[in-house]
Amino acid sequence: MNGAFLNALGILLGALFGLIRREPLPARTQEQLRAALGIFIMAAGGWQVWQNLGAGFGNGLKHLLLTFLAVVLGFWLGKLLGFQRLSNRLGRLAGQYIAAAQAKPPGPAVAGLVAGLVLFGAAPLGWLGAVQDGCTGWFHLLAAKSLMDALAMAGFVRIFGWPVALSAFPICGILGLLTLACQRLAVPFCAAHHLLEPVNAATGLVACLVSLVIFQLRKVELTNFLPALVVAPLLAWLCGDH
Repeated sequence: MNGAFLNALGILLGALFGLIRREPLPARTQEQLRAALGIFIMAAGGWQVWQNLGAGFGNGLKHLLLTFLAVVLGFWLGKLLGFQRLSNRLGRLAGQYIAAAQAKPPGPAVAGLVAGLVLFGAAPLGWLGAVQDGCTGWFHLLAAKSLMDALAMAGFVRIFGWPVALSAFPICGILGLLTLACQRLAVPFCAAHHLLEPVNAATGLVACLVSLVIFQLRKVELTNFLPALVVAPLLAWLCGDH
């Protein structure tokens, strides 16, 4: 569960940075950091897809097509279940708390904790990173998320005060439990049926979509893609690719 601890550490360090440095980072520096994170996440996601396609051109192409199909089907399943709508509703709630605190700082500690929990805990990158960490031991995505959360927390702590940093602990618990569930429950079953590769490939492909949002190239309903992590092994099973 290295990724969960690293994410929590990033939030705490971001809070400390925000308390020490009262002025935000220059806009150019923030843009450069976002670009670097976008490139890193794109590379990490692409590498994970490549590593899980299997040997041989024909076999790799088949797995790649199945991964694309799983992501598309996962998106429509997420849309049908309203995942993005729920995420947007939570995001608006957090936005209201942040706007109120900016207008009259410092904002209530409880409002800051709720905003932190929503924005750090409901982020699709966190769920992807926890699944990646649990299934492969790689915590690259959560490492990138920890830096993103640190930058956000540096701003939050200026408008909500230091108690908002306490959101790091439930975030660590949420992501840690998801990672542990993947390690203890999903991995043994998927490994026994040779279904780990589809899960990992789908995780990498959805991670690549996250970079599109970071680069602000287009609006992507990221939360709706999360069911692809379940659809991918199911599709591989139905297609006899196990």
